[in-house]
Amino acid sequence: MIAFYYIFKFLAKLFLPIVVKKVVEKAGQNFQEQQQRAQQTTWKKTPNNDEIIIDTANSKNPRETKKVGDYVDYEEID
Repeated sequence: MIAFYYIFKFLAKLFLPIVVKKVVEKAGQNFQEQQQRAQQTTWKKTPNNDEIIIDTANSKNPRETKKVGDYVDYEEID
């Protein structure tokens, strides 16, 4: 058990920084790809006027708020 602990600790010191670096690089790469895809699909320029048109066909409908009840105004009685 003790030998396993020290071996695991030694291997973690060697490989953990490399694994963390790869995970962070991959996450950054995925984030950049998502941002590029989002910009390409939502923003379109018209060739004539250089106007920006926002494509809202894929956007979600805003959530409707449910009415819970009517507001009742009251006065405190001393």
